Amino acid sequence: MIYLDSAATTLQKPQQVARATAWAVNHLSTPGRGSHPAAARAAQIAYHCRTLAGDLFDCPPEQVVFTFNATHGLNIAIKSLVPPGGRVVISGYEHNAVTRPLYGLGARVAVAEAPLFDSEEMLRAFEHLIVPGTDAVICTQVSNVFGFVLPIEKIAQLCRWRGVPLIVDASQSAGVLPLSLRETEAAFVAMPGHKGLYGPQGTGLLLCGQEGAIPLLEGGTGSASAQPEMPDVLPDRLEAGTHNMAGIAGLLEGLRFVRRTGLSKIRTYEEDLTAAAAARLSRIAGVEVFYGGHGIQSGVLSFRMMGLDCESVGEALSTRGIAVRAGLHCAPLAHRTVGTFDTGTVRVSFSAFNTRKEVELLAREVALLARQRGFEKSDAGCK
Repeated sequence: MIYLDSAATTLQKPQQVARATAWAVNHLSTPGRGSHPAAARAAQIAYHCRTLAGDLFDCPPEQVVFTFNATHGLNIAIKSLVPPGGRVVISGYEHNAVTRPLYGLGARVAVAEAPLFDSEEMLRAFEHLIVPGTDAVICTQVSNVFGFVLPIEKIAQLCRWRGVPLIVDASQSAGVLPLSLRETEAAFVAMPGHKGLYGPQGTGLLLCGQEGAIPLLEGGTGSASAQPEMPDVLPDRLEAGTHNMAGIAGLLEGLRFVRRTGLSKIRTYEEDLTAAAAARLSRIAGVEVFYGGHGIQSGVLSFRMMGLDCESVGEALSTRGIAVRAGLHCAPLAHRTVGTFDTGTVRVSFSAFNTRKEVELLAREVALLARQRGFEKSDAGCK
């Protein structure tokens, strides 16, 4: 199978991730729940994972909280900052992991809309909407549908000037783009472990740059057990219950892979694959490609085919051994912003484990589908 759906989950992992996850099942118990070797080993693994994540994202390790996924972290962040009916500014490219919690809170949401790949207009839209009384700004660093890299550093600077806390959704950027909690001074940064950090599913990180986080779960933490309320200190305050130590052990190895390989190398490699895919797909008659160019787009590329719905394209590619994502990608707001809500898109997303040959095979199969739909013979750049 040619796997081109890493924006959902990086299926191809470093071998060390699977080995560490399997080893943890029989060798790690729960940190903070005993002084025996299995608990001590678990505490050590958890600490190493927090420390490495802190190094990667410029964050003290005690402010690195383990979550189940980015959605879990975003819910903590949003519900810590936004009261029911509160006012929030978001980009026009947010995921349902942001919009649904806000809907549940009855928040008054102002959407900073901007044309696809127009960073300057995006910044102007935020500048116009961040006004006194805004409880929070929430912004993704990279659109999960179009790979649009939003100007998060400048948006963070604007939030500092206006005195409004910022929540960053780093679901598509963690492990690919640099992000500093210290420099952005974000209140929270949420990310999954199972995408660009190459960890197992069921893992995530929440970087807490602000005190006062409100737990979603309350219960045992292995600390301050005599008091009735959750501890005040991080990370204990947000980590009730037993840790996913098998996942954390795997995530540690994923973080080590990212550090060993280097963010710049991973980003350049994924951008080169994206550019190659965009060039080949653009030459196919009847195919519309959403591509912004190097520096403004990460390793995520959307396209659609004239006269063929996106789900049918995804299914046809699947039968040919190519895994992509088709539809709205849990981000209907992004599609409304770009004008693809009625059709959705076919999304191709890369990781460090994809190859140029796989790009060529994708283009060849899309070209065959186009010819089957009656478009004139097209050049997909493949033999």
